[in-house]
Amino acid sequence: MTLQPDPAIQVEAPVMRVRRHGRVLVLPVLVLIALAGASGYFVGALPESWMNWTAGAGAAVLAVLLGIAPMLGWLATRASVTTRRVILRRGFFVHRRSEVPLARIREVRSSRGPVQRLFGSGDVELVVGAESPLVLRDVPRPELVVDALHELIEQNYSSSLAAQPPLAPFGVGPRPGGGSPTTLLPR
Repeated sequence: MTLQPDPAIQVEAPVMRVRRHGRVLVLPVLVLIALAGASGYFVGALPESWMNWTAGAGAAVLAVLLGIAPMLGWLATRASVTTRRVILRRGFFVHRRSEVPLARIREVRSSRGPVQRLFGSGDVELVVGAESPLVLRDVPRPELVVDALHELIEQNYSSSLAAQPPLAPFGVGPRPGGGSPTTLLPR
């Protein structure tokens, strides 16, 4: 027996995936280059062997903390927008996932600082009722993300209205004990 998909059921499809703007990687890369140059110059040139070992270990620790960890953090944070929800994934060793259905989003805000405007990035804030908003930080081309979210929210709202049965006019409804609908207005 083969199952045929119901044409009325909408399949969730990915629309876009975004990460923070790539400019956040400039400082870690510069730190790694400077550390490589400094450790290449100093390690081996110091008079005592313990000094060389200490300088090498210090450079390795700084490279991990100031260079590699920010790069891994950038790789481990991503946002996905589908036709039904927005998913924010964070974490490299400990994974955290936040999902917001498009039907719950009440407002989409964007903000751009001077540096973000210079590089074409910005923050997109998704307001979800009384809860704290979900913020997509430093997204490239935030106006495109905001427009796509507005379009998806509108499509989601329209499709949910089309799926609901039509409302009965005021004063017309089922009888309290069941049975056929009757007029509840006085005669």
